[in-house]
Amino acid sequence: MTTAKKLPTRLHHTAYVTKDLEATRAFYEDVIGLPLVATWCEQEELFGEERTFAHCFFEMADGSALAFFQFANQKDHDLFGPEQPESPFIHIALNVDEETQAGIIERIDKAGITEPDTYILDHGYCKSVYVKDPNRMLLEFTTDAVGADGLKEIRRASAREDLKRWLGGDHTPNNDVR
Repeated sequence: MTTAKKLPTRLHHTAYVTKDLEATRAFYEDVIGLPLVATWCEQEELFGEERTFAHCFFEMADGSALAFFQFANQKDHDLFGPEQPESPFIHIALNVDEETQAGIIERIDKAGITEPDTYILDHGYCKSVYVKDPNRMLLEFTTDAVGADGLKEIRRASAREDLKRWLGGDHTPNNDVR
């Protein structure tokens, strides 16, 4: 019997490690506007040792969450800590409407976060606000351009062909909406 292929219904959460849960809470709750909806204080056997940690969840409108761990033991923190490469290509992008994006920009300004820790890019198919959190993780808050649904269908129809062309050495851009 073949089971029908089903897609995940939504993001449940994405998890990261932080050095400072209070600074992380202040950023996500006070600056970005995501409410803290759960703090799980845990102690359990993981990867061969007992680990003690807190795990906080910041909720998005669809019920999904950004989650952050902080370890009680420095040894655990050193092993699993948040030190990430600061590449602008390693980030999480969250969809927002224009009003929400404007509010985030206002709170970023009010918090005194400036370039290079925040910037705005117009990709043509979407407009994005980028900001680094207290852990130096890059977040993108993006609003789709008018007509983006049509653009998504065009890209979907040629996605495999575009990838094959690019991998074959033809690096001609196909973003003609900038």
